[in-house]
Amino acid sequence: MEFEKLICERYSVRKFLPEHIPQNIIEKILDAAHKAPAGCNYQPQRILVLNSDESIEKLKNCTRCHFNAPTAMLVCNNKEESWKRPYDGALSSPVDAAIVATHMILSAHDNGVGCCWVMHFNPTVMRETFNIPENIEPTALLVMGYPSPDAKPLDLHSKFRPMEEVVFYDSF
Repeated sequence: MEFEKLICERYSVRKFLPEHIPQNIIEKILDAAHKAPAGCNYQPQRILVLNSDESIEKLKNCTRCHFNAPTAMLVCNNKEESWKRPYDGALSSPVDAAIVATHMILSAHDNGVGCCWVMHFNPTVMRETFNIPENIEPTALLVMGYPSPDAKPLDLHSKFRPMEEVVFYDSF
């Protein structure tokens, strides 16, 4: 798919068909994640794939924003494998994980899979439910599946702030 078309057509899907995503499509999405850039290419991302009825039921205890998606992927970052900015100690791993999640969202759409980035989850419950080690930080939950025929973007999807409110040249 042409990139401009991809970014214009993609939206956060919140209504899904009940079927799980086939493994070959999951692998395409994960391949896009694997190719994402990361600070010094340390690749601190860790991705938990939830593609069974049992794991999705467990996920429902971690968030109310599961939208009954049949599949989900939790993108995490390993804080111990992060590049660190020398000036203030800021870690690149949360940003790296966000870039990975973006690649996954775009790949999902390119493969006919709807996706919604969910930040509304309880990280403590997520850790306990899926045995996530302390050094691994849950960053973004991607709920996904094939869009229901009546799925549609939210009204705010196509509303944008004026460019001059968000872009500045030379200084603020």
